[in-house]
Amino acid sequence: MFLFFLRLLATTMHVAAMFGLAPLLMGLVTKFRARLLGRRGPPVLQPYLDLRKLIRKTPLIPDNATELYKVWPFASFAAIAACALPVPGFALNLLTAPYGDFITLVGLFALSRAATMLAGLETGFGFGGAGAGREALFGIFAEAALLVMVLTFVLITGDPTVDGIAQYLSSGVGISVSLGFALAAMLAVAVTETGRIPVDNPAGHLELGMVHEAMVLEYSGRYLALFHYTACLRLMVWFCLIGTLFLPFGMAQAGAPLSWVGGLLIWGVKLVFLAGALSLLEVSTAKMRVFRVPEFLGVALLLGLLSAIFLFVAGRLNG
Repeated sequence: MFLFFLRLLATTMHVAAMFGLAPLLMGLVTKFRARLLGRRGPPVLQPYLDLRKLIRKTPLIPDNATELYKVWPFASFAAIAACALPVPGFALNLLTAPYGDFITLVGLFALSRAATMLAGLETGFGFGGAGAGREALFGIFAEAALLVMVLTFVLITGDPTVDGIAQYLSSGVGISVSLGFALAAMLAVAVTETGRIPVDNPAGHLELGMVHEAMVLEYSGRYLALFHYTACLRLMVWFCLIGTLFLPFGMAQAGAPLSWVGGLLIWGVKLVFLAGALSLLEVSTAKMRVFRVPEFLGVALLLGLLSAIFLFVAGRLNG
């Protein structure tokens, strides 16, 4: 029973950190990117100020919107929030760990994408429809690449959950060619899934990125704030996925409270490192056009397939 309460406390800390620090992570990425571009950039707390400003504004609902207009922001947020609960952050073996099946996470990402697309189609606005069609094309490649990566991780570890994969990889397994391909594929998908190609916001304020923003042009006030917060939380989930799967060192155990402080500190270092890496990648791909994103995701799918093929061939040779 005492172990259960320890795990419950660790899970509560995990949820509070994921949901509370998501806007801060977005602000950190924006700050790093501004510095790389030679600008001062906004404060790292700017996303919180932007969210507060949007929440205080009165939302303007288009005349031709249906009753579902108010549903889509909450549906998109709920799907990403469900992803954030089981994805490990600073600790493994949380109470939500058994529910972090990789295929379930892919489905939740797809559900959030679908809700955002339906929001873009809600009012019949031209830009929203174009953005929804573009997002559907991106989803075909992104979700296919993620499903191929699921095969890679299951072949390596025999466990489809993120927690189980991290437990196995943190036990001392060496870096392989397959894991390298899988990492490159996941980074490519993460950049497009977080909606940040291409992005160049001179004001440096909170943004969805050009991949997603066309679909929510008809939203304002608290509904737009919810879409923005969902984008922040999506970025946090992806950073935690990459940090847990490919940088599993230093993670605490939920039932060992003495390891929590170290786990939180190392988790913070990972987030800062990944924020800097993403900022550098954004700056280096600033000239990438939206119509080239499918090519970008196609490379991710190819890398995922190569990862699975290498594992299969290695298994056959060793067998």
